[in-house]
Amino acid sequence: MRRFSDGEIWVKFMENIRGRDVFIVQSTNPPAENLMELLILLDAAKRASATRITAVLPYFGYARQDRKDQPRVAITAKLVANLITVAGADRVITMDLHAAQIQGFFDIPFDHLYASPVFTILFKEHKENFVVVSPDLGGIKLARSYAKRLDAGLVVIDKRRPKHNQVEVMNIIGEVENKDVLLVDDMIDTGGTFVSAIKVLKERGARNIYGAVTHAVLSGEAIEKIHNSDITKLYVTDSLPLEGKESDKIVVRTASDLLAEAIVRSHRNESISTLFEIDKS
Repeated sequence: MRRFSDGEIWVKFMENIRGRDVFIVQSTNPPAENLMELLILLDAAKRASATRITAVLPYFGYARQDRKDQPRVAITAKLVANLITVAGADRVITMDLHAAQIQGFFDIPFDHLYASPVFTILFKEHKENFVVVSPDLGGIKLARSYAKRLDAGLVVIDKRRPKHNQVEVMNIIGEVENKDVLLVDDMIDTGGTFVSAIKVLKERGARNIYGAVTHAVLSGEAIEKIHNSDITKLYVTDSLPLEGKESDKIVVRTASDLLAEAIVRSHRNESISTLFEIDKS
């Protein structure tokens, strides 16, 4: 992969991939160069006569705009799905989508992985006075799956978001007093939702507060907010690079084994869903 002097991306596969099963691993987080690199790699693989091309996206960027919630806005999740398909992908593997229905935006096979096995192993010893918390109503299903695996209680925070990236926490549904808490979410961006949840949990008497978040976007002042919060530890995966975003409260857990196993099973045409105990309720 090289760049022309004006920044244009140039790609060439350095070995023959004709008739091969090709997996291209690339998160599509901003800047848009990451998405553009993926599209050019897919096109190059298709034109090199690969038999099957799988786009492995540890983080599916532009997923938050998954519906037209106001006039004259784009649905970027659908746009990116179309771009990936047209560029030449025959299959997509990704992890913890922001909204599960985005799978329906693709007309090609789609494998949705869950990062929960990466985190739940850390909390198996927490048996008594331990609850899993969803920071909003939309994350109930994710939190329920964690609670089921850990045999823990479930708590939900009801919030209102008056503007983009601004959160007003309203109410807690459940009991957290004198309990250890695991706050789970698919992503953390500015940290507003997460830190507000930590604050209200502490005010309601939570003991130790842990976080398990798949995608650590951590934009703006997110690191400072987390560092100054009452969280004990925040566990994240390496689906996104964290260079320059380190904190002694943030622990990175690799999802590489999970993705590698999914790639191997896909290549062998074996079941991927059996990797997870998916809560379908």
